Amino acid sequence: MLTGLKILFENELAVADFLLPNKVCLLYVSEGDMVAGNGFRRKLVRYRNASSSFQQLVLAERTRLSEQYFSALQKFVVLDLGLSLLPVGGQTEASQLITQIVHGEGRENPFRRRTSCRLLDSITLAMVQQIPGVGKVRAVTLMQNFPSIQEISNASPAELEPLVGQASAQQIHSFFHAHLTPGN
Repeated sequence: MLTGLKILFENELAVADFLLPNKVCLLYVSEGDMVAGNGFRRKLVRYRNASSSFQQLVLAERTRLSEQYFSALQKFVVLDLGLSLLPVGGQTEASQLITQIVHGEGRENPFRRRTSCRLLDSITLAMVQQIPGVGKVRAVTLMQNFPSIQEISNASPAELEPLVGQASAQQIHSFFHAHLTPGN
């Protein structure tokens, strides 16, 4: 039995579905949202753009029915929007996860980003460091100047050069665009 749980309905939630007491807000993407089409994408963008002092998490149902749509959702949420995505098996699992987040308030929240920049986390940093010619210092520099990995991949050598130098700029650009050259 849950005691001390207080449910409030507030207009200030904007597009968030849940506002938790430990400065976390959640947006829930259901199996039906994914199967129905891409309408939920606009809501995700509004959610990301909402000026909030809360940690923003996205819970998404990953079921047999939604499995075929999940990788596109994951790419959009994590790479394009820079949000944290947590897959859940359904509403029951989502409610259990929310309860864990709320009752684990005294412990460190593993989903809270430790820096003000959305992408400055260890996993993304490690991913950027896999680009040839990019070490930790250059990875941090790139992440501070480009809000997503997709934007790094779309950057021209001229945009990259002031940040990492000419040779590394060419290496980074070639890494993302090598498959586009004829004959490959």
